[in-house]
Amino acid sequence: MIKMYTTNWCPDCHAAKRALTSKGIPFEEVNIEQDEQAAEYVMSVNGGKRSVPTLVSGDVARSLSGFRPQKLDAFLAEAGL
Repeated sequence: MIKMYTTNWCPDCHAAKRALTSKGIPFEEVNIEQDEQAAEYVMSVNGGKRSVPTLVSGDVARSLSGFRPQKLDAFLAEAGL
């Protein structure tokens, strides 16, 4: 399952959630504004930036900030989904 790190105010997060839902791909959402450990993890995989949405599947972790469907498709391919 994909874990998606988000914030409430992020339009790219909303777009990524809609895209995954439309593809029928389940995900778990973690709001980094409500979970400091999650925020620290996001920063650790994004060069110190709180970049959202950050999607994680297995060993693959990518920020989809500046969301485009092509970014999601590339993440899904890299994660083998």
